[in-house]
Amino acid sequence: MGFGDYPAEFNPKIHGPYHPGRFYGKADTPLGEVKLGEFGKWLSRRNYTPQGMVACCSRAYWRWATKYLLARKTSVAPLIHFSAALATAYYFLQYRSHTNHRHAKYH
Repeated sequence: MGFGDYPAEFNPKIHGPYHPGRFYGKADTPLGEVKLGEFGKWLSRRNYTPQGMVACCSRAYWRWATKYLLARKTSVAPLIHFSAALATAYYFLQYRSHTNHRHAKYH
């Protein structure tokens, strides 16, 4: 699988038209149904390669975009999500200056 190719698991005869937000690999147990003793085995079945992480982020973006951004009648939700992400990022970037203004008792 190279850059810009379909996933190897995708078969147009079985899956129909390609959707970039869908995982075409073998179905696994959802996280909510994993028992505590099986959690280590479940984590070991994840794909932690850089290509797997990029594919996961891409699927997450397309799921978000399909739901909020590419809808027929979109709302202000994408703008609120973007603003909240920027505010959170700005807070963590300025965290060191926030720690200087803590109220503390010196005794």
